[in-house]
Amino acid sequence: MLRNPDPTFPAIGPSRRDLLRGSAALAGGLLIGIEFPLASAHADEPVPTRARFNAFIHIAPDDTVTFTLPAVEMGQGVYTSQTQCLAEELDVSLDKVIVAHAPPDQANYGSPVFVVQATGGSTTTMAWSGPLRKAAAGARAMLLQAAAVGWLTDAAGLTTRDGVITDPASGLSVRYGELADAAAELRPPSSVKLKDPSQFRLIGKPVHRIDTPDKAIGKTVYGIDVMRPGMKFATLMSSPVLAGKVGSVDQSKALTVAGVRQVVVLDDLVAVIADNTWAAMRGLDALAIEWAPGANDDLNQAQLWANIEKASEGAGAIAKKEGDAAARLKDGTLFEATYEFPFLAHAPMEMTNCTVHVHDGACEVWTGTQVPGFAQAGAAKVLGIDPAKVTINNHMIGGGFGRRLEVDGVIKAVRIAARVEGPVKVVWSREEDIRQQLYRPIYHDRLKARVENGKITAWHHRVTGGSIMARWLPPAFQDGVDVDAVDGAAEVPYTVGDMLVEYIRHESAVPVAFWRGVGPNGSIFSIESFMDLIARKTGTDPLAFRRGLLDKSPRALGVLNLVAEKASWGTSGPASPFGARRGRGFALMNAFGSYLAAIADVAVNDEGDVRVTRVVVAADVGNVINPDILVAQIQGGVVFGLSAVLHGKITFAGGRVEQSNFNDYRILRIDEMPQIEVHIVPSTENSGGIGEPGTVIVQPAVANAVFAATGVQLTRMPIDATLIAKAV
Repeated sequence: MLRNPDPTFPAIGPSRRDLLRGSAALAGGLLIGIEFPLASAHADEPVPTRARFNAFIHIAPDDTVTFTLPAVEMGQGVYTSQTQCLAEELDVSLDKVIVAHAPPDQANYGSPVFVVQATGGSTTTMAWSGPLRKAAAGARAMLLQAAAVGWLTDAAGLTTRDGVITDPASGLSVRYGELADAAAELRPPSSVKLKDPSQFRLIGKPVHRIDTPDKAIGKTVYGIDVMRPGMKFATLMSSPVLAGKVGSVDQSKALTVAGVRQVVVLDDLVAVIADNTWAAMRGLDALAIEWAPGANDDLNQAQLWANIEKASEGAGAIAKKEGDAAARLKDGTLFEATYEFPFLAHAPMEMTNCTVHVHDGACEVWTGTQVPGFAQAGAAKVLGIDPAKVTINNHMIGGGFGRRLEVDGVIKAVRIAARVEGPVKVVWSREEDIRQQLYRPIYHDRLKARVENGKITAWHHRVTGGSIMARWLPPAFQDGVDVDAVDGAAEVPYTVGDMLVEYIRHESAVPVAFWRGVGPNGSIFSIESFMDLIARKTGTDPLAFRRGLLDKSPRALGVLNLVAEKASWGTSGPASPFGARRGRGFALMNAFGSYLAAIADVAVNDEGDVRVTRVVVAADVGNVINPDILVAQIQGGVVFGLSAVLHGKITFAGGRVEQSNFNDYRILRIDEMPQIEVHIVPSTENSGGIGEPGTVIVQPAVANAVFAATGVQLTRMPIDATLIAKAV
């Protein structure tokens, strides 16, 4: 069960020492804190509590269990998987658990991974599962102790099941809710024993997602669904040229459109306020706007590519150095290659939207965001008020992919709402959403390797691109290295001898942001394409070549062998009526704490169009919380990655984005959907991330399959049919 947020709930709490110790007594129930490296914060659930916690479990007298998790649900299933962890150790049924969004509290709700309050990078399961299980086990221990005290018996002899404690000796039983107050008076255990995996009833099981029923009947309220009393509707247009400004606006025709109430003109954007979204859109179309394009009106894609290529020729900041790769790469059997990756838009189903009400020196915001603390701070800065006066009501997100790690949509909405009487919902058009967002950076990767006796003995990988971390999380940008940009490059599963990994920060006028798969999208693609290039130039089977480099990485070798078996590597693969040229491609990755291998089958027709017919993935993600969610995340990631490798690109001409909607910013269509098989490696290792890897692994697998089918290795994405047409 999910509840909509209500951040009016009071924020009164115990000391940091009490919080980290793990519990506090509450009026009307038992509250258990989860041990985290940061202080704690209140939840947004209207439950009878008087304590502030980072993430907590509240057991009410009616047996309802509420827990607040600082992760945001945006389709990846974390509310379900984390509820499984809670319910498993607490011994309650899933239908007794209510999951609540966390309110913004940048200092206290920070992620153990990012420090700031953020959901992304496939980190939720890694960051929160263990502490949540410990907190639930602690709560169960306190409930058992409370029952033992009341029954004058030993807690060790009692059992729990579905929120009920039973004494087998006497036949007595009691519900958790009946003991909540008594348990709250007890001192929490200093340590707890977690369940042995053999006892799991929920963890590792394919339980149904708890958010599906409400979504199936249209009950779930996304940010774009918010309705407030007296609310007006708005849409906007920013300068089509990067960083351009508004010159002049003729509002006369727009104000004659039925339902249009107001036109808001700011220095860089224009918004129309109306009684409904359609009227606002028609009013915007009726405006006569003259733009002042500014310094970027001559920016074009060829120039952007040339600039980054030139930048990549210099020396970079050292991300990793082992031995003396530079010296060893001066002679011998050497291989070199470069790979380039375009700007990409996120294009989620739910367009950027935000509802805002500015009144009485305060601000209320309704939206879906991956960074509620950033949203609160951004709104406060616009209005020049204390962040405590900004209330963020966070909602389910209809697709994030990194887009909602940015709060430009919130900031623009607040700027508009500050000039509107009453609440206003600002909804971007699809065209505005694609043309005005922050994009996945373009990257230029240079690789060089020395090969001796079938083994790589020296390796150099230089990544050039814009830094997201330097802006978004400055502490993660150290000594000139963006840790995200070199993720996947600095830690490879292969034995490559002397190793040098560099990063060159190259910025352009184009604003950049995280995109599903983040840094490994480029680094893993480059490494796996380069591996295929070396293998084919040395006359070695690409998979066999890699296998010979995995002597120190058993988990990587495990997924390689499994996917080779399941896809029948060494055969020609399935036939396809789409094209006579067929190819199979392999790729391997180690990132986000997970290991994946993929084999893709493609068919290429005479015109160079590529059809992916089958994708087989083997995944070792450590301990699996919910295998159905795991498979779904890999499948969704594969589709996202296929869209990128086959079609995805944002290009510029005259300082303007050339793409506008799904007609020219293509995503995978139903008739292009391949068969996808996912095979999970049983593992007791710590849980890794899975939201990003499917996107990462499929792209080089497809590119390598095209290489096998055509004999042409494409080095700039997406796949360009003109370069692999049969005539060429």
